[in-house]
Amino acid sequence: MKHVTSALVVAVGILATLGSMPAHAGGDLAGYDRFDVDAAHRSRPVAASIWYPADTFIYRAPVNQSAIWKSTDAYIGAAVAPGKHPLILLSHGSGGNMDAIGWLSSELALRGAMVLAVNHPGSTSGDSSPRRQPELGPRARDLHAALDQLLSHPEFEPYIDPDRIAAAGFSLGGATVLNLAGTRFDRDAYREYCQRFGTTVQDCAFLQKGGVRLDQLPADFEAGSKDPRISKFIAIEPGMTFAVNDASLDDVDPDLLFIRLGREHGWKAADITETGSNLLGKLDNPSYAVFAPADHLTFLGECNAGAAEFLAKMEDDPICSDPEGTDRALIHRQIIDEISRFLSLDPGAS
Repeated sequence: MKHVTSALVVAVGILATLGSMPAHAGGDLAGYDRFDVDAAHRSRPVAASIWYPADTFIYRAPVNQSAIWKSTDAYIGAAVAPGKHPLILLSHGSGGNMDAIGWLSSELALRGAMVLAVNHPGSTSGDSSPRRQPELGPRARDLHAALDQLLSHPEFEPYIDPDRIAAAGFSLGGATVLNLAGTRFDRDAYREYCQRFGTTVQDCAFLQKGGVRLDQLPADFEAGSKDPRISKFIAIEPGMTFAVNDASLDDVDPDLLFIRLGREHGWKAADITETGSNLLGKLDNPSYAVFAPADHLTFLGECNAGAAEFLAKMEDDPICSDPEGTDRALIHRQIIDEISRFLSLDPGAS
């Protein structure tokens, strides 16, 4: 019986594959692939993924399928659509991962972009340590190394427009993007921020739970990581804004978009207005968009039915719970549209 069942599964899989193999993808799903990045600053390779406009393909499959998150389907290993495409480097937040942002990567790819993301060691799902969160320098170098490797990859490099390379990031990933844009951070300023707000702010509470000593933050926290190959920057709910070294702001690239989620429900670390770090007022007229009602966690993927109740029962973080009146899917569409506008992507391509 075991052999009969196995044969039936194989037969069904072959029929499903053959049935999904047209000449062209037709633009309904993005292509997706993964590779390892050789990163000299890490003790092991860094996992990377790429989403892109798809041409011919073999099969579709869900990416980031789990009991909590709604997955995003993609054409796995598809050929890249002809032409030169803009490239977006994408940095996840603390405790996140590259595939969990598939809802964003997929839609940007459907609008004509290639999206390169990595799993940052020490701050990714299942490998998120408070004492490694302040290591901002290695995070930026993860993306430097991924970009180096992609631009020398014979199957992807021919499709990249080197004059249209952007970086986008959420939360700690937003701080990483600011670092890539020329911002540097100050350890003393961050320590003073945590002393001022204590455990009333989420990032400092997380560090305290891990026993992190704020007077011994790593030197890499203050690293400069500007990359001249990147010409546009998108910081979504960026962390560490109270720790920005004001002396570095003259070097920050002007093509910068901030995206804020929520007003009264916003997280203090990401408040760049005059009620927070006032980073917005210190820069030379960056683009700025606010979407509400929402809060910091609204950026995360859409959740499966019952996930919020399950997390509450497990006394886990409320990653599926939004402020009253929030439509997470709508906020996601607004984020996608705003980034597409900023990067001049084709809104009709999706």
